[in-house]
Amino acid sequence: MKIEEMVKKLEGVQTVESVMALLGVTKQKAIYYLHRMRKKGYLKAKRTSLKKRVYNISFENKLEGGSYYDIINQHSPMKLAARDTYKVYGKRLTPEDAIVFAVKTKSLRTILASLPLFNHVKDWPSLYRSARKEGVEREIGALYDVARKNIKVRRMNRHYRANAAPKIKSEFHFIIEGMKSKDYKGIENEWKVYIPFNKIDLEEIK
Repeated sequence: MKIEEMVKKLEGVQTVESVMALLGVTKQKAIYYLHRMRKKGYLKAKRTSLKKRVYNISFENKLEGGSYYDIINQHSPMKLAARDTYKVYGKRLTPEDAIVFAVKTKSLRTILASLPLFNHVKDWPSLYRSARKEGVEREIGALYDVARKNIKVRRMNRHYRANAAPKIKSEFHFIIEGMKSKDYKGIENEWKVYIPFNKIDLEEIK
């Protein structure tokens, strides 16, 4: 039986015993099927007040929204208030996604809080593709260099730096309109991007 067919048959709140009865399988097989449904995102488990484990099985569980703010808060010492407006459904969000999102918000606090996520980037090509699609590849390159000067971060993929680097005739960009840095002039000149904060502003993420 396919997992989707199993979910349809078991949809609702179940126990190991009820799964055994509905599917006509052994306890070992029932636990195996529950594990597969959880891995696919269709199952949520919890314990009742009587310490009995029950399982909520539903197609909707797989569509539960993830939040960019949750990803940032998971990895950053600087915590942000989560906003349901920015939940994404049907996709597992990554630090790469959250970095691009943070730059697009043009919120100083959100961008600062996202800097520690550079230490959790595993897929630089994916980050570059997303950044280029949103037109913020230089901004992210500049923010990475700021993060590197202040906190622990993973090494940037050399292809990202080469592909995102500004051209000779590239104009300067503001990350946040009208805001420039006094402490990161070298990074600003290298990427032709104005950094919207100074070194003192990064104390909260160290």
